[in-house]
Amino acid sequence: MIVLDTHTLIWLANDLPKLGRTARRHIEKATPRGELTISSISYWELAMLVDAQRIRLPVELTQLRTWAKAAGVNEIPVDGDIAITGGRLTGLHGDPADRLIVATALCRHAVLLTADQNLLAMSSGPKRLDAQS
Repeated sequence: MIVLDTHTLIWLANDLPKLGRTARRHIEKATPRGELTISSISYWELAMLVDAQRIRLPVELTQLRTWAKAAGVNEIPVDGDIAITGGRLTGLHGDPADRLIVATALCRHAVLLTADQNLLAMSSGPKRLDAQS
């Protein structure tokens, strides 16, 4: 199973070259098996970034979510186990979205697909794959 970090969903949806060939191969393998996922917190994070005018999306956020579902990206809601795991993470900054995305990957025994250098450099946590590779 793969959990996409928020930015990797944007890269995938817009077919951006930042998403590397190895990452794309992993996505292509996971999708037909129903193992490509995203934490629901990513949509909250995107809504906050759009509202703060830190990013602009080419489509409305609800359209992006609809596209993701149609493309085979399964949404994992933040449940109590994920919330507790996210709160207990050590050695990770306080960004709630990052903490819950990492916790989602941990709780689901999934690979986290990210280009976030802070997440890639964690000494513990879920398996990680650099989205730019």
